This record gives sequence, C-alpha cells and structure tokens, in this order.
Amino acid sequence: MTTIQDKTFGGERPLFESHHLELINVNITTGESGLKECSDIICRHCHFDGKYPLWHVDGSLIEDCYFAPAARSAIWYSQNMVMRNCTIDGPKFFREMKDLTLEDVTINDADETFWGVDGLVMKNVVLQGGTYPLIHCSNVRIDNLKCDSNYICQYCRNVEIHNAVINTKDSFWEVENVTVYDSELNGEYLGWHSKNLHLVNCHISGEQPLCYAENLVLENCTFDAGCDRAFEYSSVEADIRGHIESIKNPATGHIMADSIGEIIIDENIKGPADCVIETRN
Repeated sequence: MTTIQDKTFGGERPLFESHHLELINVNITTGESGLKECSDIICRHCHFDGKYPLWHVDGSLIEDCYFAPAARSAIWYSQNMVMRNCTIDGPKFFREMKDLTLEDVTINDADETFWGVDGLVMKNVVLQGGTYPLIHCSNVRIDNLKCDSNYICQYCRNVEIHNAVINTKDSFWEVENVTVYDSELNGEYLGWHSKNLHLVNCHISGEQPLCYAENLVLENCTFDAGCDRAFEYSSVEADIRGHIESIKNPATGHIMADSIGEIIIDENIKGPADCVIETRN
C-alpha cells in the first residue's frame, strides 16, 4: 500500500483511479472528484473541501476526518466503506451505496442523506438539520441515534433500531419490516402507511400517530399527552402503558391501555371494524 502524508490536492480528479492508497493528514481542496473510481483506500486525519470526493470507491476506511460544507454530495455509488470518528458539515451524503458502516459520526447537515443504501450499520451517530435522511434504504441496523432532521426513514425495508431519540415529522412512512426498541419517537404523523412496524419499549409523541398501518405491533409503549386520533384505519396489536389521549377508527386488532381519554368510532371507519379496545382497570 502506498502512503501519502501531509499533502494538498485540488482541481479535477487529482487521485483518479488510485488503488491500495493510504492518505494521512491530506487536504482535498476546492475542485471535484478527488478520489474517484478507486479501491482499497484509507483516509486518516484528512480534510475534504471539494465536491464529490469519494465516488465509485470499493473498499475504504475513513477515520478522524472532516468534511466541510463545500464537500456536498461527497460519497455516492461506493461500497464496503467504514467511517469512524468523523464530522460532516456538507449535505447529501451516502447515496446508492452498499455495505456502509458508521461509528461515532456527527452529521450537521443531514439534508437528503442516506438515500438508497443497502446494508447500513450506524452506531453513535448524530443527524442534525435538513430533510429526508434515510430514504429507500434496506437491511439497516442502528444503535444510539440522535436525530433532529425531518421526514426520517421513509420507504425503508428491514430495519432494526435501538436506543434512538428521534425528533422529526412524518417519520417511518411506507416502511416495511421495521422494529424499534427502547427509543423516543417525537413528531407528527408517525408510521403512516407502514407495514410490519414493531415498536418495543418506546415513547411516542405528536399528533395522529400510526394511521393507515398494516400489521402494526406495540409492546410496552407509552404515549405523550398530545398524541390524539391514534391508529386510524390501522390493523394493530398494542400494549400501551399509561394513558393515551384518543383512539380513532382502528380497522382491526386489539388495543390495551391503562386508561384512554376518548374512543372515536364514527361512520367513516373501515372494515372489518372489529378492533377490541379496552383498559386494564
């Protein structure tokens, strides 16, 4: 493996088609496509400032690096990448990728980040700002996520999440086979049109959660006081601890709570309209 240390590169494709290359304390400055069509790349303590620096890269380790705001759309069409201890200030990262692992990474502009990633592992990751992170991703495992970006996790498949705090809006829409454990899910319109969404030991806040859901399961979950009109047109099996403010027109299933403020069943309910709703007291 060739090592390059304490150097600066700029312009168009300065390290194009590099292979078996280690970069230490290297600056990729203004320009485009610093590392493109590369393989077996290691970057340590590097600074990325140009656009599209890591496209079509097969096999890489990125550690202790910084991506400036100008390094937008930095990592696309790559596979077999591990990123650790990095800070990202640019938007639109990680698209159309396979087998991506992030650990101890902070993304300060998560706008349109993680689109079309198959095989995504995230541990100790922070997402801030922007909209629509995690779109059309599959085979995802997340542990200890902190998210303040809107519209997270839509159209995703086969996802497992642990220990997350997600402050967002319209999250988990159109997802399939998603399980969330020991997490806070805060924001309006959670989980609409989802299929096989399973929430375990979660706290939920926001208006009209979990509507139009198919095969929805809740185990030992709690609801904030502002959660109203939950479960409309959903097929649901729910074990709710504590109080839920209101339930509206669930299609079928069984809902158990310690207490329920209001049950709304009106002429607009959809069949089979046989959901059992009851309290423990």
